[in-house]
Amino acid sequence: MSSIFKIAQISDCHLFSQTDGLHHGANVYHNLVSVLDEIKNQHLVDAIVFTGDITQDHSEKSYQLFVQAVVESNITLPFYYLAGNHDELELLDKYLSVPPFNGEKVFNDKYWQIVLLNSKSETPKGLVTPSDLSAFESIVDGKKHQLVMMHHHPLDVGYFIDQHGLENQAEFWQTINKFSSIKAITCGHVHQALTLYSNQSPAIPLFTCPATSIQFDTNKSAGASNGQGPGYRVFSLFTDGKIKSDSYFLTKE
Repeated sequence: MSSIFKIAQISDCHLFSQTDGLHHGANVYHNLVSVLDEIKNQHLVDAIVFTGDITQDHSEKSYQLFVQAVVESNITLPFYYLAGNHDELELLDKYLSVPPFNGEKVFNDKYWQIVLLNSKSETPKGLVTPSDLSAFESIVDGKKHQLVMMHHHPLDVGYFIDQHGLENQAEFWQTINKFSSIKAITCGHVHQALTLYSNQSPAIPLFTCPATSIQFDTNKSAGASNGQGPGYRVFSLFTDGKIKSDSYFLTKE
């Protein structure tokens, strides 16, 4: 493994039970296949992480189609995953149980610890429970740098999706701020590629991952496409704790 640990992040596929299902006019299965193909052929990454919302119609078939897309892409890298607000944890674990999927929520290289933090609640809003925050504190390895990955956004982004953001932001950041080794947070859910910063000093960056389905029109009061193509992120994690993160968008066909 090189001295730079690289991770591709994908999020918010919003698949249906059929491969021709459309989400705000976009063929979301085709978008997912195209993103996976580009990651495989254009980026030398060490792992892929999916940060939630496989399904739009909540069908079991949509999970099967997600697995089908990944397997048929011939990706053999470790492929980690989190639940989004649309997902069911039981169905994720049921179907994402074949290679290359890995259900572990912590993975490491020599210098970095990647922690996948569950934020799914009983509502579309996010919640990292007190028990999950306590468990998180117990696993942080202070001898390494951390990248924390989650579905819901722990900082407001300034458009309609904030009504479904993380409910317990204060408690979340109180926990995060205990560890100087945490270098960044990344999330899905917002269907945009944004970079925000916490209000602590030094500020911790929050990267948001563009969706493989649609990018939200931030001027609308509810979910609508802004016409942009599907996207994803790539993180380059350096031995000294620095992070480079780039977002990529495919040309809309």
